Formats: sequence, C-alpha cells, structure tokens
Amino acid sequence: MQVLQTACRQAGIEVIYTTIESLTLDGRDRSLDYKITGFHVAKGAWDGRVIDQIAPQGDEIVLAKTSSSVFISTNIDYVLRNLGVKQLVISGLITDQCVESAIRDACDLGYLVTQLSDACLTYCAQRHDQSLRTVQGYCRQVTTRQLVAEIETIRS
Repeated sequence: MQVLQTACRQAGIEVIYTTIESLTLDGRDRSLDYKITGFHVAKGAWDGRVIDQIAPQGDEIVLAKTSSSVFISTNIDYVLRNLGVKQLVISGLITDQCVESAIRDACDLGYLVTQLSDACLTYCAQRHDQSLRTVQGYCRQVTTRQLVAEIETIRS
C-alpha cells in the first residue's frame, strides 16, 4: 500500500481512505451485521484510525463506515462524483467482505474498478483466492507492481 500511495501521490491521483468506526459511542448506528456479530469500533476509538505506516497526508479524505460496504454507509459515491472520479483502485481488508462489497457496489454504480490482488488481505489464503475468483467479473485485477508501472507510463 505504501508503494501504491507514493505512486498515486506523485501522479496527482486522489488517495482516499475508509475506516470502520461508528458515528456514535455506543454503535447504535452500525449495520445489523455488525450488531449481530458484536463488531463495534466506537466513535473516536484508537482502532478506528488508519495505521501510521499508511496514514493520510495533507488533506486526503478519510471516511468512516459503519457496514461492510463503504458505498452503503458513507457518502463516498457523492464525494467521488464531485471529484470527477470514474475509475477506482481498491485495496484493503477484508478481501472477501469489505473489499468485495466495495468492488461490487462500485461496479454497479458505474465505476471502472481495479483490484490490487496483492494489496488485499483476509483471514487465510484460501478465502483470499476464492474472493479474487468470485469478483473477477466485476473488476480488473492486477498486482501493485503492474499498476505502479502503468501509472509511471502515464506520467512519462
């Protein structure tokens, strides 16, 4: 992710983050799935922040989400359209939950989606590989190295 961030920043490509964090301290606003499973990151909690190694710089956008899909529980579609974004590169965790939801929803909303297969993570390799196979019709899948090479070609 650090390599991707650097390439995007150097090329002037918007870097946007999503975190999981309730809008309330008690999590009453979070999704039913999160409530049933007991998953809760309270508003302002340390574990709702982006880790230091990939922290936002300057005024990069950070959106807190309260469900598996960033498109369901944030205003990301509104923000992306205001920015004129038509293509998305998606990476993160959990590959077969949050990442997969974001890919499907983005595709359904008309975005061209690229998934970085080596910049996503889930609980085991089998689940990761199955998710990559499952969503391949919704997105283009490349490695970070491949995408950085494309970005550098565009910059040249």
